[in-house]
Amino acid sequence: MLSPHENKLEKLDPFYRPSAPKQKTSAEIISEARNALRMVKTQRPFTPQQEQRKLFGVGSSRTPENRPPSTFSLHASSFESSDSRPISGTRLSPLELKPKAPASPNTEQDPCLSFPRPPVDPAKMRRISSARARLFRAASQGPLLPDRSLPPAEAKKLVESKGAVLMGDSMVNINGICLTKPKTLSHARSHPLQLTYDGGFRETQEQEMFKEAASLPSHLQSGGAQGKRCVTTSSCLGSWDLGGSETKAVSKGNLREKDAEKAADEAFWNTRIIPLLHELEKEENIETICAACTQLHHALEEGNLLGNKFKRRSILLKTLYKLVDVDSDLLSLKLAKIILALKVSRKNLLNACKLIFKISRNEKNDSLIQSDSILESLLEVLRSEDLQTNTEAFLYCTGAIKFLSGNPSFLSEMISRGVVEILMSLIKEINENTVARGACPPDSGHLLVQVTATLRNLVDSPLARTKLLGISALPQLCTVMELCMGDKDVCTNVARIFSKLTSYRDCCAALASCSRCYALFLNLIDKYQKQQDVVVRVVFILGNLTAKSNQAREQLCRERGSVQSLLALFRAFHHLDVRASPARAQGAAVPRPPSEAEAVLVKLTRVLANLAIHPRVGPALAADPRLVSLLLSTLEYKSLEDCEELVINTTATINNLSFYQVKNSVIRDKKLYIAELLLKLLGSRNMDGVLEAVRVFGNLSQDHEICDFIVQHNVHKFMIALLEVKHQDVCFSACGVLLNLTVDKDKRGLLKEGGGIKKLVDCLREFGPTDWQLACLVCKTLWNFSENITNASLCFGDEDTKTLLDLLSSFLDEELALDGSFDQDLKNYHKLHWETEFKPVAQQLLSRIQRHHTFLEPLPIPSC
Repeated sequence: MLSPHENKLEKLDPFYRPSAPKQKTSAEIISEARNALRMVKTQRPFTPQQEQRKLFGVGSSRTPENRPPSTFSLHASSFESSDSRPISGTRLSPLELKPKAPASPNTEQDPCLSFPRPPVDPAKMRRISSARARLFRAASQGPLLPDRSLPPAEAKKLVESKGAVLMGDSMVNINGICLTKPKTLSHARSHPLQLTYDGGFRETQEQEMFKEAASLPSHLQSGGAQGKRCVTTSSCLGSWDLGGSETKAVSKGNLREKDAEKAADEAFWNTRIIPLLHELEKEENIETICAACTQLHHALEEGNLLGNKFKRRSILLKTLYKLVDVDSDLLSLKLAKIILALKVSRKNLLNACKLIFKISRNEKNDSLIQSDSILESLLEVLRSEDLQTNTEAFLYCTGAIKFLSGNPSFLSEMISRGVVEILMSLIKEINENTVARGACPPDSGHLLVQVTATLRNLVDSPLARTKLLGISALPQLCTVMELCMGDKDVCTNVARIFSKLTSYRDCCAALASCSRCYALFLNLIDKYQKQQDVVVRVVFILGNLTAKSNQAREQLCRERGSVQSLLALFRAFHHLDVRASPARAQGAAVPRPPSEAEAVLVKLTRVLANLAIHPRVGPALAADPRLVSLLLSTLEYKSLEDCEELVINTTATINNLSFYQVKNSVIRDKKLYIAELLLKLLGSRNMDGVLEAVRVFGNLSQDHEICDFIVQHNVHKFMIALLEVKHQDVCFSACGVLLNLTVDKDKRGLLKEGGGIKKLVDCLREFGPTDWQLACLVCKTLWNFSENITNASLCFGDEDTKTLLDLLSSFLDEELALDGSFDQDLKNYHKLHWETEFKPVAQQLLSRIQRHHTFLEPLPIPSC
């Protein structure tokens, strides 16, 4: 006689039926996800490498007329001979007072006066310091020149009234201004040498006068009537006050120091630089010239002569420019490296970047570039030069870096030198300039193509991805797409970057947290709906974002028109694929890569399958007749041989939608038609396709009509046969279908066909210790099957009964059941499912078998 508790157990409903609503445990949620809802994986869209290195690839949206050239010729004449004259963007206002040209001097009255001289020859520049020293020594004696604007008597009276010392009857008149002795010196100090347009120096009129006086013959300085008019006597030296003897000592010390530095620079130039320049001018052979260039660079670096402050820089550059015509990539690299180190600007900077770009187009030169450290020179241009002034130079500079980034051997060096930070700084500056102007200029757009293409190559490195996350680069990249929505090349490159980044969990989470990215991606889908290379990557990104984040699924569906945009894209490429299918059907049945339309549909069905996991989004999608119609149409004209991934993803989407038991579900309305389409998949040799079809049957078989369909078409026999596959997921799904069949009492006997009971027991023995969810399903199926049991041996068979008793007893022993070689996290996971799912069902099943099992053998039937 059964106890009240045992009677209660006997009256339990089949396990698949839902009980009263209660809060689900984590194990139940995981179990449901495994039973019905499943994330879909897919491969990242393939981007073929360009056969030729160009600024813009073959698929660029820019026409040859609207983009900078990738091929050009460079010669010595392309460089400017002088790079020192600064550019002024502002027109200078004219002088208010125009100086008057002096009248023709009267040599008899003014023997010391002469016209301004032409610019001083560069070879005489070293005399300027000594000339200035003599100038101040002479000026300290008093004014040097008479003023022609006043009669001698009046001039003498005017000067004496102010306490000035006058030599004879003369005083100084400079540009119409009468100067006393102190003013004369201060004016000379405040008017330095002026730079002329030809690169030399021009002295002011006053300085020429003082220089001429200082260079007079000694007999004019020592005495005589003429000498007294021009030079003061030595006895007057002490009357000049320069601030005391201390100031004099400091000034003399500084002058001696400067003279010593000049002498040292002169010696270094003559002994180290001049011989190397002579070597370069010989042009004997390439090896000699390249070696001389290397020595020259080291010498300039040693002498601290690099940069744009060196006075003889123009001489160096002229010599280097002449060698550009020599046909040698190695020499051109060395020349470009020195030219950039000398901080050229404007056209010369552009041509130096073009020179390196031209050489980097040939992959064979990568080793030369790497051995000569040209990369650092290119990065220094991006770091130090002004973007607005040198946009075209930046274009060819980043173009060369882009080519090098395609070579894996350069990645580590690039990242260690800060290329990620430099490129993101450029992007940020371009974004700010675009916002300020209201539009992205074409030259900035060309530059962005190179920068984003370089980043696309760099993100293959884990270190580069870490740096991008560290500097919060993903929002800036979103801004680029937002501001350059009309530039297909830029959008494609950024989409390629995101498609790589979102393949990694941390990068995917960082982009998913950027809330404005969802609207941005939907806008791109709407704008470039017919551009396969753009939308296939955008949809792939959305698939990555929605794969593991319920929040991302919800945020995407919250965007206005999100589902409509996805369905419009589905419809457009579905029609393209349908039109292309007959043509492909005429060809040989051989494996082939997916077509462009198929590639988009594969990624798109994955997004839809992921969205269906959301408990609020899934029911709405299941009730959308447009979506269900497109999915069923895909299964109608597609086979696993045509496009395996598309068929599997489509079936997975139907599986997720069939999970929801809602009244207005289109999936439920068309369940029988879906079951017929699934038969085609069950008959294939593709196990992945078979598994997806079985999963759909697992959801649909909760309906009695589908159960009748399964029996009518002998699908149950196929499910029993799948138990022998020894694949956990396949056995799990097949066991789920059999469990739903055993709910109907009339169909429980079907388990004995094909040895179903034995195969279930074998699954329990094989997978129990490693998969307690599968073990739970087996126990539930056997529980339903043995509902009206009177004798366990008659129900399960003697051998299977004994096996079940042994297995259930050992599996219910916690120490034995959980004594696996797992890490702590996995052990906790197994313990959770063992306690919440397997243990309650296994205890009930074991108790039932023990009650209805006897070890007594039945007596034989007596003979008559």
